[in-house]
Amino acid sequence: MPKPIVECIPNYSEARREEVVEALMQAVAGVPGVFLLDRHSDLDHNRTVLTFAGAPSAVEQAAFRSIAKAAELIDLDQHIGEHPRIGATDVVPFVPISGVSMQDCVELARRLGKRVGEELGIPVYLYEEAATRPERRNLEDIRRGQYEGLKAEIGSNPGREPDFGPSRLGKAGATVIGARFPLIAYNVYLNTGDVSVAKKIAKAIRHSSGGLRYLKGLGLLVEGMAQVSMNLTNYKETPIARVVEMIRSEAGRHGVATHHSELVGLIPEEALVEAAVWYLQLDQFKPEQILERRLDAALQEAAQAQESAPPQAFLQALAEGSPTPGGGSASAYSGAAAAALVAMVARLTIGKKKYAAVEARMKSILERAEALRLILTAAVEEDAAAFQAVMAAMKLPKETAAQREKRTQVIEQATLQAAQVPLEVSRRALEALELAAEVVEQGNLNAISDGASGAAQAHAALTGAGYNVRINLVGLKDQAAASAMLAELTDLETQASRLEGRVRAALTERGGMPLA
Repeated sequence: MPKPIVECIPNYSEARREEVVEALMQAVAGVPGVFLLDRHSDLDHNRTVLTFAGAPSAVEQAAFRSIAKAAELIDLDQHIGEHPRIGATDVVPFVPISGVSMQDCVELARRLGKRVGEELGIPVYLYEEAATRPERRNLEDIRRGQYEGLKAEIGSNPGREPDFGPSRLGKAGATVIGARFPLIAYNVYLNTGDVSVAKKIAKAIRHSSGGLRYLKGLGLLVEGMAQVSMNLTNYKETPIARVVEMIRSEAGRHGVATHHSELVGLIPEEALVEAAVWYLQLDQFKPEQILERRLDAALQEAAQAQESAPPQAFLQALAEGSPTPGGGSASAYSGAAAAALVAMVARLTIGKKKYAAVEARMKSILERAEALRLILTAAVEEDAAAFQAVMAAMKLPKETAAQREKRTQVIEQATLQAAQVPLEVSRRALEALELAAEVVEQGNLNAISDGASGAAQAHAALTGAGYNVRINLVGLKDQAAASAMLAELTDLETQASRLEGRVRAALTERGGMPLA
């Protein structure tokens, strides 16, 4: 079975400040298991499109981080650009690539939307396959009136009520999240600066005006040239070659010609092959005739033949004689395992008549457990990176007074971060422990020991992460910050002990386990 791979193509309302775009890219690329495949920035549109792919959980985490970073750095009240927009992160589509279904992407979109609404306070609208209302399937309908129009109506017009998050806009605006099939973003430039010609052509070719099915189009002025900006939502039913020929025909009617075209982001290979076959009239062509495809198939077959066991990269790295990954990463790993076990018990409870009374709660627990699993999995790398930053700070030069002062400041900042990461793991581990207690108390009795194992993993994660918090607080000069963090950690540990008591009581009362 192919590995589960999801593609995500978020659009951000920024292209003119390179440092902001770089920060967005780093937010995505910093998540293990995510591959940043492409970046397209248009200065006239003032819009950047990133394309990344990977395992669904990793892609979901990368999308969340980038949305949070965009909200931090982009102010829609100051944004000016040609392209319609309602948010700092304007739209976030998920596309199934392999080993996942469209429904998987719908669930991913809704899970992310809920988290963005709750944790970032950003209104979220669901579109395309993830839409909860028929009138919200089309992005243009949600984005009508743009940021300014939505800001004026969101609190008073029931039709603008978001699917998740508050009914008010901050400087980050709103975000549209959904699931869809592969889309081709394609622009054609005309040899004229008369934008009215581009608008007429766009109206002639787009489906909403009676043109080609599965084609959306706008006429814009970009870099002094008239541009027909398009989205092909189903390139199999409306091939790109057909679109190009229709644009050429319409342009000729207005006495102009196409100058050049461009892709925004990536395009499926099949779409380009289909265009080449059409133009070259290769009626007997077969995809296997492409050299790279044949070679790739052979290499994959050879790689599969060499695989004898699943990789154990993290555990192998943990066993090696290097400082990272270490106890903090192992604690995060344990927390992720706890969340996974909670999700397992919730799934084994949902849909069972015997547990119908708690099904709604189990669905909520499942959703939160999956979110925690993503967060704690990402923390495995975050903890290692935080410790490496401390080590790097220690190696800074200290020959001069200025160098020593700078080194001291950098060490302090890195040490603080090295304490904050495991403290966050402790917080999330406590959440996982609380959910584990609930599934032990109310979940499927046949999986009660699995829920209890999840509780044990969560408690271990909190304990181990706590050790890492404490060791870093020893080196922290800011005693006020150290005291506050230590007090919070102590409170978390006290709560964990109470939850452990609940778990043990449920094991005895429900499961009949003889516990000392």
